Amino acid sequence: MANLFEAIPEALPEELCEEIVSGRAVTVERIVSRGHTSPDTGWYDQPRREWVLVLRGRGVVAFEEGDEVTLGPGDYLTIPAHRRHRVAWTDPNEDTVWLAVHYD
Repeated sequence: MANLFEAIPEALPEELCEEIVSGRAVTVERIVSRGHTSPDTGWYDQPRREWVLVLRGRGVVAFEEGDEVTLGPGDYLTIPAHRRHRVAWTDPNEDTVWLAVHYD
């Protein structure tokens, strides 16, 4: 048994990304951010769809076209394959715990 809110390091110099389970068509990850963002240059351009849920904290996902989505606890978003995006902001004062599901 495991808990998504446990085993988070006190010091978190980089965003924590852990694979929880995967198969041929799906990968589930726990991501923990504490003020972390995507690199200033470049965009994520993933070959699979991504469904992302914020369990705790807050974050902003920005898209190359200019729109942004703010997510808080319980909010989720589906990102189509190859839609270029980045994490523009996460709360620096608390952990943002994301559940990301990548699927075909």
